Amino acid sequence: MKRVHIPKRDGKLRPLGIPVIADRVQQNRVRNALEPQWEARFEPKSYGFRPGRGCHDAIQAIFNVARGKNPGRVWVLDADLRAAFDKIGHDFLLRQLGAFPGKGLIRKWLKAGVLEKGRFSPTEEGTPQGGVISPVLMNVVLHGMEEAAGVRYITTGSNAGTARPGSPVLIRYADDALALCHSREQAEQVQARLAAWLQPRGLVFNQDKTRVVHLDDGVDFLGFSVRRYRGKLLIKPGKAAVKRIKARLTAEMKTLRGHNAQMVLIRLNPVIRGWSAYYRHCVSSKVFDALDDHMWKLTYKWANWTHPHKGKRWIVRKYFGRFVHTRRDRWVFGDRDSGAYLLKFAWTKITRHTLVKGWASPDDPALASYWAARRRRGTPPLDPSRLRLLKRQRGSCPLCGQLLLHADQEPQHPDEWEQWITAVRAATRHQAITLDARPGTQGGPAVFSLIHSHCRRRLPDGARSAPALPQT
Repeated sequence: MKRVHIPKRDGKLRPLGIPVIADRVQQNRVRNALEPQWEARFEPKSYGFRPGRGCHDAIQAIFNVARGKNPGRVWVLDADLRAAFDKIGHDFLLRQLGAFPGKGLIRKWLKAGVLEKGRFSPTEEGTPQGGVISPVLMNVVLHGMEEAAGVRYITTGSNAGTARPGSPVLIRYADDALALCHSREQAEQVQARLAAWLQPRGLVFNQDKTRVVHLDDGVDFLGFSVRRYRGKLLIKPGKAAVKRIKARLTAEMKTLRGHNAQMVLIRLNPVIRGWSAYYRHCVSSKVFDALDDHMWKLTYKWANWTHPHKGKRWIVRKYFGRFVHTRRDRWVFGDRDSGAYLLKFAWTKITRHTLVKGWASPDDPALASYWAARRRRGTPPLDPSRLRLLKRQRGSCPLCGQLLLHADQEPQHPDEWEQWITAVRAATRHQAITLDARPGTQGGPAVFSLIHSHCRRRLPDGARSAPALPQT
């Protein structure tokens, strides 16, 4: 296994263990066998690295617990584990796996050692963060954290699945957790119980990041700011996240000096789409407006740098205008030659995320219709023309019936959204997904549909489809 280091937000380095390709394939095979076994057992409010669950489910669970004028749980234990992946106890983990058939392979991966700068070091603890199976192993080790914190659920009646009165609620995403409690004393008791529960697992709290706070003071979780304002809970993009995206946009525009407007659109549109897609499920309108104002200043400054001898009116006429005829906005940055334009954060519609049912497993055949409906409910942040066709086709290829855009789960980070959107662009550009035009009925207009390219090639006529829809 190869050891590499990547920078963390606090300036420190995070060690990653990258297995060789053969081991990654084998780890994925073992994970596919281990994950369904534990999915049926995992606790309802564990959302990290699980199929069908993600960051937005964790945030929505926090909102459901702490909303209202007089919520009972207003004290929060913001818990963070110190180097969780690197400190997992091997013996405890292997005991948790019981008689799992791939236990021997997992033991060998855990004890494989790392190669760093040509030097070999044995691994006596931890599981590599770059390993395919490591997130599942982390969830296995931390299974039971809710019970250890004292969380108790109602098991019968119409309120089955909700926390009992007086019980804390623990919401966990991988090694980050929030415990919502009724009092500061209860939060401190939960912290003490969890500290003792973590010890045999080889884990401890990061005392620099773990704290007990009141919701009136606010807490940051997964890039979101959770805080009560005058008795009302508001979840917004975190200040640190807003600061990072502003710095990212500023840096991108500086590197784009000397390039044309088309390159500005190619580089920045996926960033804007990705960031706004991640934060579209919270109170983001004012933040989106502020980011659009920041982008206007950056684009105007870029245009001034590109044309130092031109006046303001000339620059405005060349780069700004009403590029989107359906919007009453004449300050959209764009390219006059192609008609393409820069997206705005505020154009992203704010929607409420639907919380996944805590007991629902994607591997349960009785819940196939539930998961199919849940996949259809989401709206991917694509351009209007593709989105209309996807909705009309219910996301499926009309020839084979399989999904056109398939993912095990939604991207869980703005950078992942950006990569997903870029991958969709590449798929349509290289005709992994193509636009098929069929003659309309009774001399009507042509009927367009999105299909897989390999499905189109299987048709008897062998004709090629039209190119994919143009990107905006």
